[in-house]
Amino acid sequence: PPKVDPNEKKYIYMKVVGGEVTSAAALAPKCSPLGLPPKKVGEDIQKATLEWRGVKIQIEVMVQNRQCFVTVLPSAAPLVIKALKEGPRDRKKVKNVSHNGNIKMDDVIDIAKKLRPKSFAAEFSGTCKEVLGTCVSLGCTVDGKDPKEIQGLIDDNEIEINE
Repeated sequence: PPKVDPNEKKYIYMKVVGGEVTSAAALAPKCSPLGLPPKKVGEDIQKATLEWRGVKIQIEVMVQNRQCFVTVLPSAAPLVIKALKEGPRDRKKVKNVSHNGNIKMDDVIDIAKKLRPKSFAAEFSGTCKEVLGTCVSLGCTVDGKDPKEIQGLIDDNEIEINE
């Protein structure tokens, strides 16, 4: 077998449910070629995603010298769900959750700031509108209004958004 460079970094990206042990069967095809035990990686993922209990979340596993480091890469939906401050839910029992809470416009702006590096919008207000669109699909309101209404207000420059 070819010699392995100990400083070489390999990345694995996958979507997991926070705070739960990812099944070794799902991890095996990704971990085995890198010489990692899938079970251990699953446990590391569980430890890293504890604060995202019961929410599906994107993660990055960096493998260097057969050590794995897990980073959580939250996208808009998990951040909005977190801003709603809902308690953890049992995925086995509670299905089709409607997130009918209410978040503040400040929360939307905070989330947009976190997502700015991976947003495709030209301006920051566009990133805010992306987050508002996620609020629409989750079914929550922003400042007690429909998120679509707020997107309209941003378009008409009635709501000022500064980075």
